[in-house]
Amino acid sequence: MPPVGANGSNVSFVTDTPARPARRIQAGPVRLSFRAWNFAPAPGAGPGPGHRGSPPVVLLHGPGEDAADWEPLAVSLAPAWRVHAPDLRGHGDSEHSGPYTVDQLTADVEAFVDALGLRRVALVGHSIGAVPAYLFAAKHPDRVIRLVLEEPVPPFPRAPLDLQPHLDQRRERAGEPSFDPDAMALSSEFTEPPAAWRDALGDVTAPTLLIAGGPDSHLDQDQLAEMAALIPDCELTTIPAGHRVHACDPDTFAETVTAFLGAGQP
Repeated sequence: MPPVGANGSNVSFVTDTPARPARRIQAGPVRLSFRAWNFAPAPGAGPGPGHRGSPPVVLLHGPGEDAADWEPLAVSLAPAWRVHAPDLRGHGDSEHSGPYTVDQLTADVEAFVDALGLRRVALVGHSIGAVPAYLFAAKHPDRVIRLVLEEPVPPFPRAPLDLQPHLDQRRERAGEPSFDPDAMALSSEFTEPPAAWRDALGDVTAPTLLIAGGPDSHLDQDQLAEMAALIPDCELTTIPAGHRVHACDPDTFAETVTAFLGAGQP
């Protein structure tokens, strides 16, 4: 692995394949791994096809997952977008170090886009990963082109959620998942979420698409509709595929997201 700064940046290359080179970058206090599509293929090699002028999009995965979970969507977006998908703190090949809080993940997102030099981005977030997406969009309205929230965990009080069935499904799909079990404490923050998270929805100015998963999702669909109503410029659409829409109906999800993001390309 070349040292940090070998290519004139703080990005170090872990592996390099044409489809999704994996890299690590220092994002504030934490070292994050990320995968990229339509990105410079190697240090000093120059931009890849379509890189110049392509707007950036950042994809934020849900609990117990990692950047590879986004591959079908990323491949669909890559012809027109520079796609960046980090392993969130405590997941995949990123550092497994706390604190594991939504506010910390939001700070990590800011540090990540800053480290990559991304001035304005589109954001796509799933489940708990959607929350730092909209919190960042509320804090930095001038930096978010468009926002996609897939089955975001609603910022309303709820009973404690048992994540074990989700993690069991993850093991069935891909074997033993690579994440810090302590990171699952993120879910407990939504038992009594702070009112500031709800208030932040009204500060989101970017055109927003909220994708609900319908009756097969464990999330309260009425609360998702309430979330959408609190965002000033928000379109609510339901793709009846459950909580993991991007994985259970990847074609419809990709078509919906690419159409929405494409309408906002600069």
